[in-house]
Amino acid sequence: MMDSIDFWHWLILALLLIILEIVVPGAFFLWMGVSAGVIGLILWISPDISWESQLLLFSVISVVSIALWRIRLNKHPTESEDNTLNARTTQYIGRVFTLVEPIEDGYGKIHVDDSYWQVSGPNCEKDKKVKVISVDGMTLKVEPI
Repeated sequence: MMDSIDFWHWLILALLLIILEIVVPGAFFLWMGVSAGVIGLILWISPDISWESQLLLFSVISVVSIALWRIRLNKHPTESEDNTLNARTTQYIGRVFTLVEPIEDGYGKIHVDDSYWQVSGPNCEKDKKVKVISVDGMTLKVEPI
C-alpha cells in the first residue's frame, strides 16, 4: 500500500490543514495542522519512523492538542471589549430617542440609526423624547422624559 511517508508530505498536510482552518474556522483543523507539522519535523530529524507509527503519533498529538486547547479555552474564555456585540438592543439602554409614532395602547415606534424599533411604555404623543430603560426581546421599553 504505502512504502513511506516523507517529512515533506507532513509539511504539505500541515499547510493544507492550516489553510482549511482559515476557510472553516473553529480551531479544530489548526491543531491538526500543527500536529502534522510536528510529525514533519520529527520525521526530518529521524526519518526511519514507520508510516504506521507516524499516523499513530499524528493521531495522538492531534487529539491531545485539541483536548488541551479546549481545556484552556474553558478556563480562559475569550472576552470581548464590547459585551453587547451580539446584543444590539442592549446598546440602546440609557439612550434618548424621539417617537416617530405615538405610543398608543402601550406600543409605538422610534427611529434608531437606519431602522425603526418598536417601543413599549406609557402612552405618549408623537415627537416626544423617550429614554430606553430596558429591553424585552426586540421591543425597547421606554419612559417619557
